[in-house]
Amino acid sequence: MAYWLFKSEANTWSWEQQVAKGDAGEEWDGVRNYQARNHMRTMKIGDRGFFYLSQKDKKIVGIIEVCAESHPDSSTEDARWDCVDIKAVAPLPTPVTLQMCKDDERLKDMVLVNNTRLSVQPVSDAEWQIICALGGYSE
Repeated sequence: MAYWLFKSEANTWSWEQQVAKGDAGEEWDGVRNYQARNHMRTMKIGDRGFFYLSQKDKKIVGIIEVCAESHPDSSTEDARWDCVDIKAVAPLPTPVTLQMCKDDERLKDMVLVNNTRLSVQPVSDAEWQIICALGGYSE
């Protein structure tokens, strides 16, 4: 299993909206960055990810799971863009902020800490464990 981080703005797509989609999940559409798209093309069903609220909040609030592998993004007719579908798994009992990640020396190499603009990014196994522990989440 691989781990990921998906960034959203709460006023565009909130954690509550993601949860409301249930097990059917929702397309993670609208991504127009080649690196982020390429990450989605490698994802497999069952991969897990963090749901991160960018902009004002800047915090990881939940755990998601990939429920459909890469397919054409239905929000565009441009064949260059793909997306995956994700479903909510659980909220983080304690949200983990960007500042908490930056302050934790163990996360100094995390993509989120070094490239806050990338909307879909990989998370290492060690980073996954650290953030789950900081957020009070255990699988």
